[in-house]
Amino acid sequence: MNASAQTFLLALSALFSIVNPIGVAFIFSQVTASRSHAERKQLAGKIALYSALVMLVALWGGAYVLSFFGISLSALRIAGGLVVGINAWLLLQAPERTEERKQQQAAESEGIDAVAFFPLTIPFTTGPGTMSVAIALGSNRPNAGPDVLGFVLGASAAAIVVSLIVWVTYAFADRVTSMLGRSKAQVVTRLAAFLLLCVGTQIAMSGIADFVRSL
Repeated sequence: MNASAQTFLLALSALFSIVNPIGVAFIFSQVTASRSHAERKQLAGKIALYSALVMLVALWGGAYVLSFFGISLSALRIAGGLVVGINAWLLLQAPERTEERKQQQAAESEGIDAVAFFPLTIPFTTGPGTMSVAIALGSNRPNAGPDVLGFVLGASAAAIVVSLIVWVTYAFADRVTSMLGRSKAQVVTRLAAFLLLCVGTQIAMSGIADFVRSL
C-alpha cells in the first residue's frame, strides 16, 4: 500500500470518527424538523462545503499557526493525541451526552444562510475536536521527499470524502433515521469512538517518538 492510500485511510478513520456524520444526522434531523426537504438539502450542501474548508484549513494551516507561537510539532502531536483519545473515551462511555450537547448548540437555528456556518458547521459538525484531529494529522506531514505529495493528496481526499458523507447523511437525515434507528446509531457511534481512541493513541505515540529522537 502506497503512502497516499495509507494517509487517506488514517485520516478518513480519524476525521469520520470525530465528525460522526451518521450519529449527528439524527440530531440534524431533529433540529431541522420544521424545514422542508428542499431546505434541508440546501443546508446540507452549505454545511458540507464549510466543513471541507474548516478541515482543509486546519490540516494545512493549523500547525503553522501553532508554530508561530513556539509550539513544537512533537508537543502538538502528543497534546493532539491526548485530546483525541480523551474525546474518544468520553464518546465511547456516553455518546448520548455528546449528542445532547450538540443538539443544544444548534437548538436556536433559524435562517439557512445565517446558521449554515455557525452553529451548524461550527461547532455542530466540525467543532474543536475535529480541528484538533485535523491539526494533529497535518503535523505528521513529511518534511521532504516523494511522500509529501502523497500525504497531502491522501489527507485532503479524506477531508473531502468526510464532507461528502456529511452532505449525504444530512440531506437524507430522515431516511437515515428510519433506516438505522436510534439504538443502531449508538452502536455505530461507539464503534467509531473505539477506532478514534486507537488513532489518538497512535498520534500521541508518534509525538513521543519524535521527542525522544530529538533528545
